[in-house]
Amino acid sequence: MKTKTVRNLRRLSQALFLLLFLFLFIQTESKGADELGYPVKFFLDFDPLISISALLSAHAIETGFYLSIIVIVMTALLGRVFCGWICPFGTLHNMVGYFNKRIAHGSQETWYAFKYYMLFFILASSLFTAQLAGIMDPISLLIRSLSLSIYPALNYLTRASFDTIYRLDIPVITHGSEFLYGILKKGFLSFTQPFFLQGVFIGALFLFILGLNLYERRFWCKYLCPLGALLGILSRFSVLNRSVSEGCTSCGVCQEVCPGNAITDSDGSWRSTECLYCMDCDDLCPQKAIRFGFIKKNRGVPLDLTRRNILVSITAGIAALPLLRIIPQSGKRYLNPALIRPPGALKEKEFLKRCVRCGECMKVCITNGLQPTLFDAGLEGIWTPKLVPTIGYCEFRCTLCGQVCPTGAIEKLSLLEKETVKIGTAVIDTGRCLPYAFNIPCIVCEEVCPTPKKSIWFEKITVKHRDGTEAVVKRPRVDIELCVGCGICETYCPVKGKPAIYVISANETRSEDNQILLKP
Repeated sequence: MKTKTVRNLRRLSQALFLLLFLFLFIQTESKGADELGYPVKFFLDFDPLISISALLSAHAIETGFYLSIIVIVMTALLGRVFCGWICPFGTLHNMVGYFNKRIAHGSQETWYAFKYYMLFFILASSLFTAQLAGIMDPISLLIRSLSLSIYPALNYLTRASFDTIYRLDIPVITHGSEFLYGILKKGFLSFTQPFFLQGVFIGALFLFILGLNLYERRFWCKYLCPLGALLGILSRFSVLNRSVSEGCTSCGVCQEVCPGNAITDSDGSWRSTECLYCMDCDDLCPQKAIRFGFIKKNRGVPLDLTRRNILVSITAGIAALPLLRIIPQSGKRYLNPALIRPPGALKEKEFLKRCVRCGECMKVCITNGLQPTLFDAGLEGIWTPKLVPTIGYCEFRCTLCGQVCPTGAIEKLSLLEKETVKIGTAVIDTGRCLPYAFNIPCIVCEEVCPTPKKSIWFEKITVKHRDGTEAVVKRPRVDIELCVGCGICETYCPVKGKPAIYVISANETRSEDNQILLKP
């Protein structure tokens, strides 16, 4: 097979996997029914870094993650082909890197080791129950960035553009745009415009990472990616290897085109752990002195990691645990009333051991109520999901968040199970509630309450107005045994700014400590 054919096959593979990723990403959304096809977590199921870190931190593994064994075996046999042929984030780096015409010439020769030290840090912290892999894992980072920032921004830009065209009311153009808009609504656009807290920050961070390619191509892959480091270690056992014949003239072409800085000298010296198996060096070698095949591995450049730095990174990973947990949010007595987790979420400590911050649960939330935390759950809980009822409530008959969770941090519930799960309790602020504070009739919270037997009921009170007239007013009360904390009452409360009824996390099913009433 000609090497140019291999190059074209690689590009085709990258394009197909990127398109598959984007297709599954767009499909990871409610289509009107309480069920999804296979969501984009399919890519996370193949992610060995997420699998290993979840196993170390939670001592449990979801069935889907057995698929990651395929990537592990494939890497052990063929090298880092996942990075060079499959990874959708790597493909995006390639695309941005095409705008960079500079040649790095290995100027950051020792930087490649940083991603290995980052890997040791993550695995050490996972071993001591801190789940930090999802913050840096490329697949999780990509899904989170698209879900919480890039995709909402594209939605907003698209809708704003079509709205502008509609307002201009140019006959032919407006008619054509409405037809195109109808197609986009069925395929690309979300059902409603999503908004997310920290969307600007998360998007800026994502664009900055991609922008590093303008400084040096595949900067993330070379120096920062912990998944690439894990696959690099596994690739040391690869049986697909690179060889250089005596016809090599040390022209340096292979070194210039290598996207992973795997070729360390103009004579073709090779660091196998950094090779992405793109085979561009084979294709562009003017002497045809390079070839890849199932051949005996030549002595290459060793993986230059110092024992001291390895020990420091492992120690830092272990030391990170107490530093993350000496804050009040980690104490048993501290229960954040605003930290309302989605239904099916495990107990807080177990939840944090499993959640990889991929953002899928927030993307599929049909009311946009699930939002990323910042410091609500401490640094250890950054970008994990919480319900913000002032933005959106938890739909009573929706279980999508549990369906997309890749690690089991949110359990998959049936609709019958969901109806009995409490995520909090509604509380009435009598100083703001219209019937209490101003003797003005209002029954909105009771009307929207979704529980089969309304958890909000009325107490009839005879009140006297300023002019001396009397009237009967219905004042709402909350039945804490029936309230599930869905937050719809807070969402629709007519008192704006700070609603007169709001949800706190107390009485949640998942916690025996966070209860309003003492139980035997």
